[in-house]
Amino acid sequence: MKYMLLIYSPDGAGPTPGTPEFAAQRAAWFSVTEELAAAGHLVAGDALQAIDTATTVRVRGGEKLTTDGPFAETKEMLGGYYLIDVDTLDEALAWSAKMPNIGYGSVEVRPIMELSMDGAG
Repeated sequence: MKYMLLIYSPDGAGPTPGTPEFAAQRAAWFSVTEELAAAGHLVAGDALQAIDTATTVRVRGGEKLTTDGPFAETKEMLGGYYLIDVDTLDEALAWSAKMPNIGYGSVEVRPIMELSMDGAG
């Protein structure tokens, strides 16, 4: 079963870029990614750029509206994701607990809805 691990951190939380702590956490992210891949569970994963690079698109009354920034104001920002393929929710939860930001952020674990284009499923 596939699960999306959505990785959130409070804006400005975590180590500051350029510090030894930042370098250590970056290495920890690479380590988790390599561990997921070696276990055969990694489908995809990426870090996202800062929230000030986001653009939200809506269509209202047939008109496309764009807004700078994320969809909603929030205390935590979506910083990245992993798409993993594991056998159980418990496995997905165990992987989420390994995320280097887990001490100050959170990981939302969501099962992927499998849909087919032919309407079956």
